Amino acid sequence: MGNRYYQGPVSDHFDGTVFFNPDGTPPRGFGDLLRWQLSGDRADWPGSVGIRQARPDDRVDDLRVTMVGHATVLIQAGGLNILTDPVWSRRASPFSFAGPSRVTAPGIAFDALPPIDAVLVSHNHYDHLDIATLRRLHDAHGMPVLTPLGNDTIMRDAIPGIDVRAADWQEVLELASLSVRLLPCHHWSARGTRDRSHALWASFAIETPAGRILHIGDTGYDGGRPYRAAAEHGPYRLAILPIGAYAPRWFMAPQHQNPEEAVDGFLAANVRHALAHHWGTFQLTNEAREEPPARLTKALAARNLPAERFRAVPPGETWDVPV
Repeated sequence: MGNRYYQGPVSDHFDGTVFFNPDGTPPRGFGDLLRWQLSGDRADWPGSVGIRQARPDDRVDDLRVTMVGHATVLIQAGGLNILTDPVWSRRASPFSFAGPSRVTAPGIAFDALPPIDAVLVSHNHYDHLDIATLRRLHDAHGMPVLTPLGNDTIMRDAIPGIDVRAADWQEVLELASLSVRLLPCHHWSARGTRDRSHALWASFAIETPAGRILHIGDTGYDGGRPYRAAAEHGPYRLAILPIGAYAPRWFMAPQHQNPEEAVDGFLAANVRHALAHHWGTFQLTNEAREEPPARLTKALAARNLPAERFRAVPPGETWDVPV
């Protein structure tokens, strides 16, 4: 069976059918998945956590970020409004009746969003590429969606007329006042059982009028290689880095970094400030809900880094990022 989403030349991370992490670790198979799911080590999460939703300004001259939840962040930078991995749906799942359900409301009500100029989608897992939300955004804002190779096919098939633009690692997508370079990270992709790694994953180096921003939707630490690759295109005023969905380590380590590794990456990538994401909205793995930010605080202290440089904030909180 060929690739469902992409046909293109063989490269150092595409073998003609599937994408892969060069010299990396592939995702574990069904047997290991079953072993994890039957282990019974999953922490109890609350059924719901209250938040106060933000009401963003239409435009911001400098750099402001608002946490929406999980990997969804509103970036307002130099008059531009950018959304990362937008998910407003109740579940991160192919099903409306089953799968991980959000324990917090989105930090911004959908109808309170400012005009959206661009959306970044890092890969096609359901907690990052949500067709229902992208359809709503297309209908309301008609903005371009920037994404790695193959994910454009998924969106076009589901949302007629959507403006989606795909690129490979190290390629640059240009919009007015915005330049986005796709960079390697260590992850994988799938929407079902027959399309594993048929679409590419990536991080983003974003050039805005208010400074450079690094956004990583998901990555394993991979010995720091994703951060060394990103550092070549810094320095960054802000990085948006995942800190959750890391337990158990024997299963998750290659694909999801933990908070200590996120701090190592923060230091390696030449970043002034960072916003933590990928925690506290959907229970995807075993760790307790508040464990990732608690471990982040300890990791920063262990490296004598001020806590205000790398913040984990709840949905609905807005941060004016220092220069």
